[in-house]
Amino acid sequence: MISIDLFSDPICPWCFIGKRRIEAALATRPEVSVEINWHSFQLNPMMPREGMERHEYLELKFGNPGNAKRLYDNIAAVGEQVGIAFAFSNIQRTPNTLTAHRLIRYAKTFGATTQAQVVEHLFNGYFLDGDDISDVGTLVKIGVHADIPEGDLRAYLESDDDLEAVKSEDIQARQLGIQGVPFYILDGQYAISGAQEPEAFHPLFDMLVAQRHGEENEGLNFG
Repeated sequence: MISIDLFSDPICPWCFIGKRRIEAALATRPEVSVEINWHSFQLNPMMPREGMERHEYLELKFGNPGNAKRLYDNIAAVGEQVGIAFAFSNIQRTPNTLTAHRLIRYAKTFGATTQAQVVEHLFNGYFLDGDDISDVGTLVKIGVHADIPEGDLRAYLESDDDLEAVKSEDIQARQLGIQGVPFYILDGQYAISGAQEPEAFHPLFDMLVAQRHGEENEGLNFG
């Protein structure tokens, strides 16, 4: 089993694209067994907890609508190539993602599959439907859609449980030198930065599988 620690933010369009690309990479290596562990990284760590109106955010980040349009048109074109129909015009608010990251962390307690489902629902909700993924009610619906019990989930999200842990994980990522996402660490040994094409992962998958086989052979007792 190869472990992949994947640092991302659910409001990062390149992270959504990166998710599709690593899925494509794994689809071409069905013999490779992988567990993806999602970790928090905030694109906007100084974002107010209540978020910000989208037009205000874009103005602050890009200066004028033309700059933002060129960037997002490019992202939309890349998204089409991997089957994502980005609907940026549906987004009314840019959220603070601390609570969304707490949901991702909580989902892991139900297993890697549940965590992956929550991440997928967050991406779809934000980039396709324009959901405010800082809203607890919205996040509860996303969690329930991944079969997480509603009562316990709502109580968790309405508390501050794991808030400091999520903040610390973000700080630790920056201390590791991570400056942007998606960022992948395979088996704690090899790193890939950015939404790389599927082919970028193949050599590392093959290397790690060969490494596993070598370790198994060394462990054989022929005596």
